[in-house]
Amino acid sequence: MTNPLFYAKILLFGEYGIIEDSQGLTLPYSFYTGTMKLSDLDSEFEKKSNVSLQKYSEYLKNLELPENFKLNISAFQKDIKKGLFFDSNIPQGYGVGSSGALVAAIFERYSVNKLVPENISKDDLKNLKKVFGEMESYFHGKSSGIDPLICYMNLPILIENKENVDKVSIPASHEGKGAIFLIDSGMTGETGPMVQIFFEKMKTEGFRKTLKEEFIRYNNACIDAFLKKEMNPLFKNLKNLSVWAYEHFKPMIPQNIYNAWKKGLDTNAYYLKLCGSGGGGYILGFTKDYKKAEKMLEGFHKEVIYRF
Repeated sequence: MTNPLFYAKILLFGEYGIIEDSQGLTLPYSFYTGTMKLSDLDSEFEKKSNVSLQKYSEYLKNLELPENFKLNISAFQKDIKKGLFFDSNIPQGYGVGSSGALVAAIFERYSVNKLVPENISKDDLKNLKKVFGEMESYFHGKSSGIDPLICYMNLPILIENKENVDKVSIPASHEGKGAIFLIDSGMTGETGPMVQIFFEKMKTEGFRKTLKEEFIRYNNACIDAFLKKEMNPLFKNLKNLSVWAYEHFKPMIPQNIYNAWKKGLDTNAYYLKLCGSGGGGYILGFTKDYKKAEKMLEGFHKEVIYRF
């Protein structure tokens, strides 16, 4: 039984904005992985995972998927009886795609028509995203399908708008002073309630206006600058994005991060932004001088994900 590994993902730009048609940029994150395994289910973790898969298989059985993307549910359920579980160290509630990796692993293994990620056309990507959206909706309400798509493709993906996504190459990471890094807030975030808060805010015209005119503009400019490796426009727009989130996404920022967030803005030593829906989990940091930022963020657990 070959076990392809599915990596976690990081949404570098586009949190919440992609719900409203902004661009997004996501990267696979190989620090965390998940894979399907068969076992005697000796541990509590394995048993729990097996029971969850059983429940999930019932949901998938009733899902009407397009002909090209059908799943062999009876093979899936047979394997569950044999002791199938999802062996994953991807933290849940951290915005790095734990359910996305699971969906990708199931699709890879039980899809009737095997796809080769490298050869998938833009049209198929669009359809696959829809299929993954339906599969992942089981876990936290409505899903865009983006997380499983990134985990499945294992490539950087540019989200052009609600409908279209494309494979993209990002500038190679190299040892420089600058870095993009993760800060562990030390608490898990629940996607559902955070998204609920966002939709409540969307009911006010003022918020909708500033989201469209400011947040989405800064967000898309950040993606453009990052892909072109233009660091000055990137950091100018990052600051605007970070200020905007500090003012408008307060409920999504974990409380123990408030002061650090503000400190970054006041000193321009680093800028913080949400990683995923927020409320806990990871926060993303960007800095031109990682040594300096690291010192200022003492006491927080940090992981560098990209150097420049």
